[in-house]
Amino acid sequence: MTETSFPAGIRETLLFLTTAGLVVPLFHKIRVSPVLGFLFAGIALGPFGIGALAGKVPMLATFTIGHDANIAAIAEFGVVFLLFMLGLELSFARLNTLRRLIFGLGPLQVGASAAVLGVAAMGFGVPPGVALVLGGALALSSTAIVVPVLAERKRLNSATGRMAFALLLFQDLAVAPLLFAVSVLADHSSGNLGLKLVLTLAPAAIAVAALVVGGRLILRPLFQLVAVARSTELFTAASLLVIIGTGAITAASGLSMAIGAFIAGLLLAETEFRREIEVTIDPFKGLLLGLFFVSVGTELDLSQLFNNPILVLGLAFGLVAIKTLVLYFSARLLKMPRRTSAEVSLLLAPGGEFAFVLINQATAGALLPEPLSASLLVAVTLTMIATPFIARVAQRLARRLPVARNAVPLPPPPDDGQARVLIVGYGRVGRLVADMVTMHQLPYLAIDDDAATVARARDAGLPVTFGDATRPEFMRLCGIAEARALIVTISTTRVVEQVVTTARAERADLTIVARARDAVHASKLYEAGVTDAVPETIEASLQLSEAALVDMGIPMGLVIASIHEKRDEYRALLNAPSGQPTTPRRERRAIRRPQQSRP
Repeated sequence: MTETSFPAGIRETLLFLTTAGLVVPLFHKIRVSPVLGFLFAGIALGPFGIGALAGKVPMLATFTIGHDANIAAIAEFGVVFLLFMLGLELSFARLNTLRRLIFGLGPLQVGASAAVLGVAAMGFGVPPGVALVLGGALALSSTAIVVPVLAERKRLNSATGRMAFALLLFQDLAVAPLLFAVSVLADHSSGNLGLKLVLTLAPAAIAVAALVVGGRLILRPLFQLVAVARSTELFTAASLLVIIGTGAITAASGLSMAIGAFIAGLLLAETEFRREIEVTIDPFKGLLLGLFFVSVGTELDLSQLFNNPILVLGLAFGLVAIKTLVLYFSARLLKMPRRTSAEVSLLLAPGGEFAFVLINQATAGALLPEPLSASLLVAVTLTMIATPFIARVAQRLARRLPVARNAVPLPPPPDDGQARVLIVGYGRVGRLVADMVTMHQLPYLAIDDDAATVARARDAGLPVTFGDATRPEFMRLCGIAEARALIVTISTTRVVEQVVTTARAERADLTIVARARDAVHASKLYEAGVTDAVPETIEASLQLSEAALVDMGIPMGLVIASIHEKRDEYRALLNAPSGQPTTPRRERRAIRRPQQSRP
């Protein structure tokens, strides 16, 4: 079968999906980041891997991925979706807590790194202005690699994760001015530089302001309308529309699409739909990020490494060394913790994906010689490939450093990690349960799939979120791993059983109390792993008996004790293994007692 046998784009799509199906399980099994798997796959399948042999063996062309502009454009959405998910994890309030890192350490790191790397670039004959912009491009790190590496190690909410994310966010904001600088340097026509700057950045500022204001007015009502339809497809379509639409607005204004998606994520982080959107978008993000890493791997020209190994490796090591030292001393200058500063300095030392964009644009504008540009691209790619290994070394090195006593404490992590009581269903029963939990000063998070109910609760300032509690991914985002208990109050028997089964599969030690329709339903819930099932019919009978006995003058203490004992007996009866009926102890005594008193 020849390459022309496939419709346009189908061959590359099949290769990528096959790669994803093989790489992710294999690298998870050997406990290595799938990021490396996608990068290596891109190198192997790219024009400088198997593609280099396609001229001699035409059949190999079927198994190669070339420089396809369409694939590269789609792959860039991986970073866009990643920034959107990061925005969902934050909010404007949480972002405000990181302002010292973003707008303090961020500019210092980028500015100092750009200056030092720019001076080094001048040693290769690069003009001063171009060298400074090149230094800024190399000062950026890879959000698409660093964040997944931290997420796999569950360290996004650690001090290292918060500092790294704050710096990455500022670096993403710095891309627009760097792109503007490249375009100005490449434009040799005369003109007022200040006027050009205003005309370039003004649309970007207007677009960001419009997104923030318009997003606050539109996004939540939009998802409320979509949620009422109870359609998974419509919810997915709305989520994709928001990401791509906001990205398109910022791209048209001169900023990157990732910034627009990040702003949309920040706005939606304030709503009750945050967790459901995150679960919906996560598969798209994973596939697109994988495609992004494959596309990065295809750009690695190994011939540059073999032809000039000293130059390429020297550029790679020099880049990592300079950025590490500059970032570490910048962080220590602002009295950041020593251990965190050292780990983040190494973690962000490799180059980033935006360096490819800036270097390629500078080369196209005849600002950089092509040999130096090709060597730089290979060196940057090598450092990106080494990021997971550098992260391991950085973490081990940081543990050996002494703790500084005069360090400024970093902002606290988000409160989503606290141990809460999860309440599934926020109807009349769920609200009463939430009131009782609050009365005993226990934090809770309620989950409901009715948009109107959730909206009323959110407007009242209550911790209620919209979502499907039968989905394991959603329950993980709600903090089931740290939850103190799960209370299921919904009345639909099938859904109750699914929620209990999902929760028990996630945590074997979790306390689960569920509402049951009757004794038969309660027995099924016990088989599913519930800790306690509360049948409506039995509880109604017990409550009626308690009220009647107290009204007839029986002491309340005796009545309550008997009610508790009877409840325990029913619980033991319903919790008996299938096929092994249990006769409660009190009933056995009641059976024996009449026989003993008979004359």
